[in-house]
Amino acid sequence: MDSLLELAREEDDVSLLSDMQRELEDLKEAIYKFELKLMLSGEHDTNNAILSIRPGAGGIDSQDWTQMLLRMYLMWAEKKGYKTEIMDFQPGEEGGLKNVTVMVSGDYAYGYIKAEIGVHRLVRLSPFDVNNRRHTSFASVYICPEIDEEIRLEIDESDLKIDTFRSSGAGGQHVNVTDSAVRITHIPTGIVVQCQNDRSQHRNKATAMKVLKSRLYELEQEKQREKMEESEKGKQDITWGNQIRSYVLHPYRMVKDIRTRVEVGNVEAVLDGDIDKFIEAYLLAKAR
Repeated sequence: MDSLLELAREEDDVSLLSDMQRELEDLKEAIYKFELKLMLSGEHDTNNAILSIRPGAGGIDSQDWTQMLLRMYLMWAEKKGYKTEIMDFQPGEEGGLKNVTVMVSGDYAYGYIKAEIGVHRLVRLSPFDVNNRRHTSFASVYICPEIDEEIRLEIDESDLKIDTFRSSGAGGQHVNVTDSAVRITHIPTGIVVQCQNDRSQHRNKATAMKVLKSRLYELEQEKQREKMEESEKGKQDITWGNQIRSYVLHPYRMVKDIRTRVEVGNVEAVLDGDIDKFIEAYLLAKAR
């Protein structure tokens, strides 16, 4: 490379310098991607991901914010070539969502999207406030890997409370309106999972059990991590002071990740799914 550079300078060969510049940029990009792949070396990073979003403080504004986040992640997944399936969809009475669970399927889905775990804060002029005042809304994003069938996790049937109910139907084309929806409560941990995306009650129960298994496995993994890292004890409240990222639409426009200090001024692009800059910065920072 050095000799080629010297030759290009001696002969004042602009085209050769341009070719070398392109090769250098390609090399830098290849190194960056290789470094990022090294970051995705966790035990379940290659797995599919189960994404759950629920509103926090902020009432109907937070429920609307939950729906906005769902759209953002669905668009992100589409850009990445991932397949998504809405497994549970609970609309709010006045608008937005009370809760939503999505399966994100594809290579390294969990490895990437796990960077989004935490509380997301939105600041905007509320469309639900007749006085058009500024409101702050919160929503939490929780993600766990889909656990492979070969991983054995014994679940005592006596620890389960299984209910069936009619699906809400508010999910439009995403949810079939039937009486086959299933809710499973794991009594010892209080974990509740639901599935209503299939017309078959049997298949909904099987899917809900898969989600429960993944949640319980992740819970055990988290307990092990907490034993090693005391600073990670406890869950954060979905409120002030605990957010990982702020999305400000008023009085200025900016998305800022609190953990990495990455800022993006194009809020519309972020809400349309362009969040790789935040994800990659977090993964690289964690590794370093």
